Amino acid sequence: MNQTELNVIWKKEEEAAHIHGWDFSHIRGRYEEEHDLPWNYKKQVQQYLKKDFCLLDYDTGGGEFLLSLNHPFDKTSATEGYPPNVQLCSNKLLPLGIDFKECSDPSRIPFANETFDIILNRHGNFCADELYRLLKKDGIFITEQVGSDNDRDLVEMVLPGTKKPFPHLNLKEQRAVFERAGFHILSAREAYRPIKFYDVGAFVWFAHIIEWEFPDFSVDKCFNGLLNMQKDIEDKGQIEGTIHRYLIVAKK
Repeated sequence: MNQTELNVIWKKEEEAAHIHGWDFSHIRGRYEEEHDLPWNYKKQVQQYLKKDFCLLDYDTGGGEFLLSLNHPFDKTSATEGYPPNVQLCSNKLLPLGIDFKECSDPSRIPFANETFDIILNRHGNFCADELYRLLKKDGIFITEQVGSDNDRDLVEMVLPGTKKPFPHLNLKEQRAVFERAGFHILSAREAYRPIKFYDVGAFVWFAHIIEWEFPDFSVDKCFNGLLNMQKDIEDKGQIEGTIHRYLIVAKK
């Protein structure tokens, strides 16, 4: 294909870059990540979660992961702050009997002191002191987070020199945050693994969705970088970058 044809295809992906919940099905089979992390987040949760526990999933997204746990609905609570997902969760979770509340401030979560046995947060924001307030004695907080080095090599391919949006997000600094809040760390792990794209259009869609990592990204602005990516696709069959994840399990 020539450059004009590629531009048309990539701009269609740009126009399609909208998401409900945390649904990446639009690029399923066209990219892969997180399949080879040295831990399984769901199994980590299941290791600590008991049926009689009061559970909170903070920043639940569209509630997809929370519902996959099949925890008793009358012992399940959730929050979300992103407006489209708030509406989605209201429609999906409240009719099930899950105590869902809108919340966009992790330092002011609308539940009483010592309400929960376990709190989960995957790829969302949090405040360690507020989590400590909400947990019962011996309560558990489990989080898998996206680290500050996430996708940095991909960012450099299209937006060279872009600053890290969250430079403090790494295991060493965040472990210290929890310890200062009074938590005992049960598990702390960090990993750097590949992320692969098999067509440039999938990357264009992804970069628009992850807008905080790729600020002001557009096909027009980054066209030369995308052409270089296209050459990698033609030569190697893929574009490869690096994800950064860390996992913390902390006990009150």
